[in-house]
Amino acid sequence: MSAHLFHVGIPLTEKVLRTVAVYGAIAVLLRLAGKRDLAQLNTFDLVVVLLLSNVVQNAVIGPDDSLLGGLIGAAVLIGVNSVVVRVVNRNDTLATVFEGTPTVLVDDGRLLADALRREGLRPADVTAAILRQGASDLSEVRRATLEPGGAIVVELRPEARNATAADVERLERKLDALLAKAG
Repeated sequence: MSAHLFHVGIPLTEKVLRTVAVYGAIAVLLRLAGKRDLAQLNTFDLVVVLLLSNVVQNAVIGPDDSLLGGLIGAAVLIGVNSVVVRVVNRNDTLATVFEGTPTVLVDDGRLLADALRREGLRPADVTAAILRQGASDLSEVRRATLEPGGAIVVELRPEARNATAADVERLERKLDALLAKAG
């Protein structure tokens, strides 16, 4: 039994090539699928992600079901991902190719229906994200973008922004100076 645990059923180079090829193919497919973040997955997206690993399992391991073969495949996946992340993070052109560019979802308080449709987002989801980031309604939003990583980033109009502690401190100093002049 222990011999089967450590006997790799296919050549090591084939195992590495299979793993790298599947990694590349899935990365391309997920890139083509859009920018949705894991936090924004709906039920159908989650089902796809869960089934995806099962669907490609045999493509990665081939006829090899040994413990050592699985560990080699896992090590190759982690290694390839680590290299890809580091290379992409150092090169803006590759970052754009692999991750994409931001998409404007709201401009000057108006939802851009074409952008929402293209990204597979519902207006209610975008509105909820905007409300979570401090806007009372769409009219307070100068611009909202869907970033390549899937996060929705909201830029409020200047008059809709909350005062910071520094803003309050600055006003207190001015008020103190006025009171000192008057008194």
